Parts: sequence; structure tokens; C-alpha cells
Amino acid sequence: MPVWEFRGIQINSGGTVKGVRDAESPKALRALLRRDGVLLTEASEERDRGKKGTRREVDVLAFMRRPSASDIAVMTRQLATLVRAGVPLVESLSALMDQVEKESLQRVLGQVRESVNQGTPFAKSLEQHPKIFPPLYHNMVAAGEASGNLEAVLERLADFMESQARLKGKVAAALMYPILMSVVGFVVVTVLMVTVVPKVTAVFDNIGQALPWYTQLLIFNSRLLANWWWAIAIVGGAGAYAFRRWKKTEKGRVRWDRFLLNVIIFGRLNLLTSVARFTRTLATLLSSGVQLLRAMEIGSNVLQNSHLQLIVAEAIGSIREGESIAEPLKRSRAFPPMVTHMIAIGERTGQLEQMLENVARAYEADVETRVTALTSLLEPLMIVVLGVSVGFIVISILMPLMQMNQLVQ
Repeated sequence: MPVWEFRGIQINSGGTVKGVRDAESPKALRALLRRDGVLLTEASEERDRGKKGTRREVDVLAFMRRPSASDIAVMTRQLATLVRAGVPLVESLSALMDQVEKESLQRVLGQVRESVNQGTPFAKSLEQHPKIFPPLYHNMVAAGEASGNLEAVLERLADFMESQARLKGKVAAALMYPILMSVVGFVVVTVLMVTVVPKVTAVFDNIGQALPWYTQLLIFNSRLLANWWWAIAIVGGAGAYAFRRWKKTEKGRVRWDRFLLNVIIFGRLNLLTSVARFTRTLATLLSSGVQLLRAMEIGSNVLQNSHLQLIVAEAIGSIREGESIAEPLKRSRAFPPMVTHMIAIGERTGQLEQMLENVARAYEADVETRVTALTSLLEPLMIVVLGVSVGFIVISILMPLMQMNQLVQ
């Protein structure tokens, strides 16, 4: 169905409005807007408008304006408020179209509204846009529709998305400084090795005495980097390409994800982050009325670790055969003991959702603490590594010069 960008005048207030709508033709668009109390004054089909520029420019703008998880969370919170106030769903979606700032999200909401207006369930309408609304989202909405408690489910969903975005933002912000220091250090050392070191060490070529081993190592690395940088780039690029191809295979992906869980320092952090995300998702889905097996299937998708996903898939098979949730997870020895014990207690007491919430809350706090401590450790460590690298270059140059000065004297 064509998408139209329109401008119009509100019949009641006389104010101007603009937006995007789906309609078969300008005539159909005019009828839809008049039904909403808007008099159409101008309309242009977005497909035709996109032909005026280059395809690359349109794609870049679309990528930059793609709605983030925070945008979806805010939109969900607003929708929950409108539904709780008794506003019909179609009118709530219309109001949201005027509230959101991202044009792509506005367009999707318009398509969802038209689908709901034609009688399609809200969850099914959302399911048609998986890039914006993942399975977690439309499955919770479906459970809310089935239970008649859509507004509560939307609020819970908004809380979940906001907490996940907050955790992700804290981790990204904490790691920003070490990454920046690594990039700056690499650039500084590379510039020194390629431009400064060759000019200074050229005076050593005519010296009759042997150079210290560390100066010889510096000269060798400098010449290697200056003369064979293209070969290093080719080998590095080929290695990166081969690694990516290997990691895309099922076997390679599982082995790499297992390695990430066992790597020193960062492995425990990766595990805690994945477990916190999984338990939070599972608790949110179960509290919203989603069936256990379906909730675990959706929860395994947010793990983002193939090794853990295989363990959850095996656990789902064991649960279908009558086992408890905690037992197969405990046998895998991948999930921390605290998780399996809390799940087992929740199953026995009938408070599984609350136990999962407690686990998620505890692990999210642990992740924040570890990230803060790791950042505090990495910042001085990066400074020391950069200082040692620059100091090695300086000493390797100065020591032969000092020996030359002593010989001259």
C-alpha cells in the first residue's frame, strides 16, 4: 500500500497538521483524514519523493532515523497511559502518531493503526513489523489482549525496555573511556613508529658499534610497519574475514560464545549480563500471562550467546518431558548456582516470577558494580600501557645516542 506524506487543516480547531498515512489513492487518503477531522490540503507519495535523491542518501537517512529501544519504550509508556485512561486503541495510536518524532516509527504506527482498524488483533498487527517490535513485544501484547489487561502489560513492557536500555547505556558509557584510550594509544604509537622512529634511527646506520637489543627490535618493527604495512593490512583483513566466516557457522559460533563465557575477567561479566537479561525477560513474560515454554523460547533469543541458547533449548525439551525448570539448568553447570536455587524455590512456592525478578535485580546490580570496578582498573592500566610503549621508544632511541656522545668525548 502506498505511503503518503500529507498536510492538512483540523476542521474543529483550524490548526495545521502533517504526517504520513497509508492509502490506496489520494481520494482514499482524503476520506481517511476527513474521518479523523482533518481537511487534506497537500499530499505526496513518499516513494516518488524518494526518487528525487540518490538511493544512498535515502538509505543513510533511514538508518540514522531508525527508532531506538528508548523511543519504543517511551511510545509504549504513552500508549499504556492512553489505554488506561479509556481511550480506544485506534484513537490512542492516532494520538501517538502526533507524539513520536521518528518518521519511520510514525509510519509503522500508521500501518498498525490501519491494520487494527480493519479488525486485525493488535498483537498480530505488531508482528508484521519485527524490526521495530521483537517477539518479546508482540507476545506480551497478545497475552495482555487475551487476559483483558493490556494497559498493565504495556506498562510492564515499558518498565522492562527502560531497564534494559538503562543497563546497556551504563555498560557502554563505562567502556567508552578505555576504548577511546586504546584507539588514541594505537594511533600515537603507529605515528611514532612510521614517521618519527625511521628519521631518528637513520643516524645509527653509520655507527660502527653494536646497538642494544631493544633498539634493534625497535628498528626492525619500525621498518616492518613502514615498508610492509600493506601486507600486514592484507593479512589482518584476510584473518578478520576468515574469523567472521568461521564465527557464522553453527559450530564456530557456539565455540566462540563458550570462549567468551570463560575468558579471564570479562567472561564472568558476559555471563552475568546474559543471565540478568534472560531472567528479567522470563519474569516479565510470565507475569504478563505468556505460557512457560513460549516464554523460555523468547527468553533464549535475548541471551545473545549460542552456548547458553543451546542449554535453554535442551531445558525446554526436558520440561516438555515433565522435568522442572531448575534441574536441566543445574545439570548444564553454565548458569550460576544462585539462579538454579532461586528458580527451584520459586517453583516449589509458586512464586517463580518474583524469584526471577529478584535474580535479575541482583545480577543487574552486580553487573553495574563489576563494570564500574573494571573501568576503574582499565583506565590506569591503559595509561600505563601507553606510557610503557612510548617510554620503550624513547629509551631505545636515547640510549644509543648517549653512548655515541660518550665515545665522542
